[in-house]
Amino acid sequence: MIISIASGKGGTGKTTVATNLAFSLGKNVQLMDCDVEEPNSHLFLNPEIKDKQAVIAPVPLIDEDKCTWCKKCMEICRFGAIAVVGKKVITFPDLCHSCGGCMAVCPEHAVSEGDRELGDIETGSIKENLFVQGRLNVGQVMSPPIIKKILTLARDGMVNIIDAPPGTSCPVIAAMKGADFVLLVTEPTPFGLHDLALAVETVKILKIPHGIVINRAGMGNDGVKEYAKKEGIPILMEIPFDKKIAQVYSRGELIVEKMPEYKDKFLDLFDHINRLIKDPGDKGAGFK
Repeated sequence: MIISIASGKGGTGKTTVATNLAFSLGKNVQLMDCDVEEPNSHLFLNPEIKDKQAVIAPVPLIDEDKCTWCKKCMEICRFGAIAVVGKKVITFPDLCHSCGGCMAVCPEHAVSEGDRELGDIETGSIKENLFVQGRLNVGQVMSPPIIKKILTLARDGMVNIIDAPPGTSCPVIAAMKGADFVLLVTEPTPFGLHDLALAVETVKILKIPHGIVINRAGMGNDGVKEYAKKEGIPILMEIPFDKKIAQVYSRGELIVEKMPEYKDKFLDLFDHINRLIKDPGDKGAGFK
């Protein structure tokens, strides 16, 4: 099972939900931090990192002795990673999406592959459970290849919990694709509702069962609840706007450890998710 925990905006509490849910389940869990620009699940779970591997992306290298400056490589590149100016070929590795199109169309076989290191992936363990996180190198912008590489490490027979990047752009879609369920974390504010609506439209396009967790419930207004009812999306859990919870979080601690009554609530959340995966129309999973 793969559960992707996402949100339309940063700071809503994705990592709070992901880490506390993983810890509550106790065993047979793998947490995968795909927020590769700023991974922070490790701050709460303190995993033992056992392995680290670089993520490499191919980029074009031009053999100008073979090149006839036909511009076919430039014409096929949608991202402007190759420019042919007179009898000079200029490449822009940071723009390259590693599709291989330039090599495929070159009639002179003047394009070969070079390597660009995008970042790395660390793997380890948290007691009986597994942990994976990716980290994008400073100055790099291509995070989807790292996320896709992380997802290849998903384990059959385990609950794989993905801490997705914020927003609704390419990295988020990469972290959602292939998931059995997407849990959208939001807050009851106008900004939270606006970005939640964007995230919901993204999940609908991907046709993945989904539900909502409202973090900091009790602040703001009822806009999120009204939207969820209108769209027929179950609200599976509410985490109250509580000073004690904020203090626990600020110390890098888990809610379910310092406030044990929340463990059952996270286990109930997992039960709701299970039921919705089996039957997306289950009216008893959460409330509307």
